[in-house]
Amino acid sequence: MFMKKLTLLISLLLLCLVVRAQSPSVLKLSDNDLLDKIKGGWAGQTIGVVFGAPTEFKFSGTYIQDYQPISWGEGYVKYWWDKKPGLFDDIYNDITFVEAFQELGLDCSQLELAERFAYADYHLAHANQAARYNIRQGILPPASGHWLNNPHADDLDFQIEADFIGLMAPGMLPQAMEIASRVGHIMNSGDGFYGGAFVAALYSTAFCETDPKGIVEKALSVIPPESTFFQCINDVIRFHALHPQNWKDCWYFLQEKWNCDVGCPKGVFLNFNIDAKLNSAFVALALLYGGATIRSLWTLPPDAVRIRTVIPLRWVVCWESCMATVRSPASGWNP
Repeated sequence: MFMKKLTLLISLLLLCLVVRAQSPSVLKLSDNDLLDKIKGGWAGQTIGVVFGAPTEFKFSGTYIQDYQPISWGEGYVKYWWDKKPGLFDDIYNDITFVEAFQELGLDCSQLELAERFAYADYHLAHANQAARYNIRQGILPPASGHWLNNPHADDLDFQIEADFIGLMAPGMLPQAMEIASRVGHIMNSGDGFYGGAFVAALYSTAFCETDPKGIVEKALSVIPPESTFFQCINDVIRFHALHPQNWKDCWYFLQEKWNCDVGCPKGVFLNFNIDAKLNSAFVALALLYGGATIRSLWTLPPDAVRIRTVIPLRWVVCWESCMATVRSPASGWNP
């Protein structure tokens, strides 16, 4: 089924082998390059989800120390799928929407997408769960994701399931944002929607830009400057320009200024923050401070696992190795 969805994306994007971005320049991609980047996007998303599994919500309010071991090995993806399938909501929500586009066409309506999402038989949480309830009760999008009806509207739900959008619209930000508007307002609004739009734009931009700073700035250009989301991400860019050496200083700066979650009904009284702008800020932090060293990115805060949104398009991901990991039996694995 996964390869069927991948084939759909390839078919949809063949017409984009020569695509026109927002600038007058033309981006040319061979079939092999396009396929490699799309495979890297899906593999990287899966790897990122699983790589963060042992640490998710375990280091709330702090960052992971450099000496902290993070396990990885053969069969690790299947191990976590069997142990905690809800961990993969990043993946199965994406696939639900890809399947809808495959079966209904690229011009399918927001309502059609919402119905596929709301009646899918899998675990959801936070903004996704509230949106599912709303839709089943007749509160349809965009009202299903609006803060008046969805108290989780600023959560990161759309942010973690917007990856496929950038893969569908390589180098084409207007098209990516049109798809994002149809999908993202099903479960989020405000900063929650902007989080997904930002991630979709990161993916799309990474097809035609290799400089991390350029990718972040281009992706941020789709967000309204007056929004707190824009201001938060822009703070990361400005802080990095002044202090480009130590990411921990930037992390503390973000904690002091932006770590105040007043939206999530659960997180507001607990020590975790799934507000979309702060988590997107960690993505921007990881890109800007990580440079070309992938290990340095993985020693960042657990929320920075979202960096998998762009890394696969900038570094080679061994697809066959990843797929072998997915297929391998996980018996005896002890993380």
